[in-house]
Amino acid sequence: MLESETSDIEKEGDPAGLLATGKRLWANLEDWSIVLALLAMMTLPLAEIFLRQFNTGIYGGATILQHLVLYVAMIGSAIAARETRLLSLSTFTAYLKGGWAVATKIIAASVAFFVSIVFLIGSYLYIQQTLEPDRVIFPGFPVWWAKAIMPVGFGMIGLRLLWGAGDRWWHRLIPLLVAIGLYFFGVYDFNEVDGFVWPLLILVLLATVSGAPIFVTLGGAAVVLFWGWGGYYADEAAGIVALNHYDLVKSPMLVTLPLFTLAGYLLAQGKSSQRLIRLIEAIFGGFKGGGVIVTVLVCAFFTTFTGASGVTILALGGLLLPVLKSSGYDEKSSIGLLTGAGSLGVLFPPCLPLILYTVVASSAKVSISLKEIFLGGAIPGALLVGMTIAWGIMKAPSQGMERKAFDPSELGKALVGALGELMLPVVALVALFSGYATPVEAASVSAFYAFVLYVVDALAVRKVNVFKELPGVMSECGLLVGGVLLILGVAFGFTNYLVTEMIPDQIVEWATNTIESPLVFLLALNIFLIAVGCLMDIFSAIIVIVPLIVPLGAAFGINPIHLGIVFLANLQLGYLTPPIGMNLFLASYRFGKPMSEVIRASLPMLVVFIIGVLVITYVPALTTWLPSLIQSN
Repeated sequence: MLESETSDIEKEGDPAGLLATGKRLWANLEDWSIVLALLAMMTLPLAEIFLRQFNTGIYGGATILQHLVLYVAMIGSAIAARETRLLSLSTFTAYLKGGWAVATKIIAASVAFFVSIVFLIGSYLYIQQTLEPDRVIFPGFPVWWAKAIMPVGFGMIGLRLLWGAGDRWWHRLIPLLVAIGLYFFGVYDFNEVDGFVWPLLILVLLATVSGAPIFVTLGGAAVVLFWGWGGYYADEAAGIVALNHYDLVKSPMLVTLPLFTLAGYLLAQGKSSQRLIRLIEAIFGGFKGGGVIVTVLVCAFFTTFTGASGVTILALGGLLLPVLKSSGYDEKSSIGLLTGAGSLGVLFPPCLPLILYTVVASSAKVSISLKEIFLGGAIPGALLVGMTIAWGIMKAPSQGMERKAFDPSELGKALVGALGELMLPVVALVALFSGYATPVEAASVSAFYAFVLYVVDALAVRKVNVFKELPGVMSECGLLVGGVLLILGVAFGFTNYLVTEMIPDQIVEWATNTIESPLVFLLALNIFLIAVGCLMDIFSAIIVIVPLIVPLGAAFGINPIHLGIVFLANLQLGYLTPPIGMNLFLASYRFGKPMSEVIRASLPMLVVFIIGVLVITYVPALTTWLPSLIQSN
């Protein structure tokens, strides 16, 4: 429909037109609120750095930042629900048609809406029980006002999940009725409550298979377990999980997560990829396998700052495939290289999984600093990058390869053009390791630097309106961060139940009685984590699995930094492992090739990654040497 026609209908009071206008205005409000929250998170630490020079600071600055993270977590996840992009474990539902597709949507929506509404009520009860009118973030702004975003956010998520159940009214009515029935079932006291635990857990599992978001799986399981075996009602159990969610997302270290992610998204929005490709081609274009070097380094750079290999494959696949083909690689080899190279960068600072692992491991009572985990991943990350380049050079065709003669003037122009992007990791690491800035302030400096690069690129190079484009970029960042933090918060409630029931202790006891050698333990861990990497995205795996393996690593005397890098390297390998590695699906979608073809093309890279992961696992010095230098100092 033409825009003028739409306007006419809306003026005449057409309900559908008014609804569409209302939804658009509300979406704009959400997007701009995320913009303001992220900008505030970026500027407050910068102001703290400045004011520190005058021996002063911002009243309640740290508390403000922590509650801004809570706001981004809830509104970002609501945006993810709006865009139907909440992370889920199931992938097979995309292939269902007709009645099967409708049935799975209704099942998933029924449980998802129920869990969301229970969390809405639980977070409301939590706020009521902890109401302290005199406790303020800053004068005139009580803490409970900031907490109020939790029931609001869960309500928005629940309504959007309900609306997404289908296109007809009865598609949405069924989940509504099911959720009401489940809620009253959970509120009233049954004499044999524990007899319903397994049926309800099976229902949560069925919803997961049917495509329900991961937070529904973890949060629903936590509520059922606390209610069935913990002696709480459903809303009381949700209140416990809401408390855990609040306690975790206001962790001081967690502030770095949205800031570094914002830096990556701002960087990826402009023409930074073209400038970096031009620079690396100017340096390595005349070498055998120059196209591989360009591909690997650019992919590693962008994955490092976006934190997600999927973003790299989807955003850069179309740009880098011609680079590889011009170097003489056939389409099959090129797709295989890009599928593997998409996950390179996960181990380099300041990649999002490294930060997330540090936060979760710290919540599991293991002391790891951000500096240590950043240094620990540097050499293993470089090893995987080097092995990928080496394989690509060995497979480089001797015929039909386009090599560019070295041109100093082109190198100089490319270097000047990409200087801004090249300085970003330098700025981030110097700010972090200089001692003049805290990790949060270092993340803020990095985000501000990326913001300046973005504005210059938008105004001077791409000639676009920053005010029109910026909300979409920051909304995309908030969507990812919110989705991850939502999972992180409810998963902490699930972990709380496991700890309460001493499940990690029982696993440690079983493992130490069954496995005698730390080397055998590491091998078993490798196999287990590869399977996890196939079944779960890296963020979900960190949140769910880390609290279980950290005590095991301590029991076998594994350095916690080494354990973390082994963990992430194995999940990186899981992205490539058939039949359901995440990068295989993304490459199939991006390049329009059948999964079977992508799997065959990626097998050589899978072998390279397996060798690299084994070296990282059994040569711990690769991980521990650099952190030991700052520990000794």
